[in-house]
Amino acid sequence: MPVQPEADPRDDDLPIIDFVSPMPGFPEHQKFVLVRLDEEGMLYALTSLHDSEVRFLVVPPVSFFPDYAPEISDESAELLGVTNAEQLLVLLVVTAGETPADTTANLLAPILVELTGRRALQVVLTGSGLPVRAELMAVA
Repeated sequence: MPVQPEADPRDDDLPIIDFVSPMPGFPEHQKFVLVRLDEEGMLYALTSLHDSEVRFLVVPPVSFFPDYAPEISDESAELLGVTNAEQLLVLLVVTAGETPADTTANLLAPILVELTGRRALQVVLTGSGLPVRAELMAVA
């Protein structure tokens, strides 16, 4: 199912996100809170409820990669309990660089959040050819 990431989390106050499967490398962290870090809703912190030191910067891709539409497997859709892409919020993990020009987003492993129950899953889009470090520059 292709996912067109147009949903925007900015209307929710500190939603708790429950990962149906832990993010790779963080098996003990399954519950996170999503906090907006700017007025425009372009940057968020995904922070573990288990340990606030575990925090990821994430962005909705639409402002940076408007054509980004990852193809997710039926298995991933089933794990999240979704039947269509409109039920999902897509977030990209950001790696902050020393300057904004050095900041990148991981297009290969988006985080998918089912909007109603706020269940989430980070998927690895194998065979997609998408980069792990794509330059993060806002589209005008």
